Amino acid sequence: MPESLTVLGIESSCDETAVAILRSAGEEKAPEILSSVISSQIAIHRQHGGVVPELASRNHSADLPGIIRTACREAGTAPADIDVFGATGGPGLVAALLVGNSTAKALALAAGRPFVSVNHLEGHLLSPFLKRPGGPVPHLGMVVSGGHTLFVDVRGVGNYRLLGRSLDDAAGEAFDKVGKMLGLPYPGGPEIDRLAAEGDPEAFSFPRALMKEHTANVSFSGLKTAVLYTLPKITKNGDPHGLPRQTLRDLCASFQRAVTDVLIHKALKALRASGHRTLSISGGVSCNRELRSRLKTACDREKVKLVLPDFDLTTDNAAMIAYVTCLKARRGLFHSLDEDVDPNLKLTEDLNRSKHSTHS
Repeated sequence: MPESLTVLGIESSCDETAVAILRSAGEEKAPEILSSVISSQIAIHRQHGGVVPELASRNHSADLPGIIRTACREAGTAPADIDVFGATGGPGLVAALLVGNSTAKALALAAGRPFVSVNHLEGHLLSPFLKRPGGPVPHLGMVVSGGHTLFVDVRGVGNYRLLGRSLDDAAGEAFDKVGKMLGLPYPGGPEIDRLAAEGDPEAFSFPRALMKEHTANVSFSGLKTAVLYTLPKITKNGDPHGLPRQTLRDLCASFQRAVTDVLIHKALKALRASGHRTLSISGGVSCNRELRSRLKTACDREKVKLVLPDFDLTTDNAAMIAYVTCLKARRGLFHSLDEDVDPNLKLTEDLNRSKHSTHS
């Protein structure tokens, strides 16, 4: 591969249609984001209280061609000028994945360029290092999103060891489900974060599961159920719309404090198990203000370096997909154009799916 790489990445695993173009002059320098375009479907799915897979894939198909044109125009380039094409290959909604993945393959075929199928989780995992010279360093990575909560020992690009995960609901999923219980707009996570800022985190006593367990595994289903059982005790028929505004704020603050207590405790446990002195956090929940603030305090106390992604890289985006595409391309790891997407793709399977290539 040439020293200077221009990479186009596509993300379509759930309800964001995104395209980004990066230019990299080598891993010693942070890549330049030439364009990053995201079309969110939140307004479409909000009326249904969550993501509807058929609607998601249909809108990806309708929106993606225009988004690619916009990304190329903003980057001042064209598909024929791209060195490597990448797209999310899993995990995610299968029909949604197929739209972006197939489009990137078609572009790669038309341009005669290589293709990389990117693990969505790896995109999140390495995103905190996208804007940092030198690229990813060995560290403990915490991925907290709507679909996953993982604690990963990162020894190098593609060299990962899972130390802990959610045994049921992901952290972001718990936020969204509790938000729905409380009658908040979808997605519930940002709404809870906003209301919690004016609430009392000690007003309600909610459980923190698995805190005494030696592993870094977490569980949020019991916490979610505790909120559900609390509602009938404080409002008529459990209807959240009858809650006084301050009580709603207190509920949000108490729930959020329970989640952040668990995440911080388990992150530090996994960090000690890994032996690393650097911790990164990524995924949609990583933009939660309380989690960022309390984690920074804990890391300062433990003399651990905390690496946080910029807010524009916390939720699903194509810049992180293009970044992993670039990292894999520099290692000669490409994918066949006839390889299918995998909606249940595991983080540790990515190297087994890729192959060394002599593209130059």
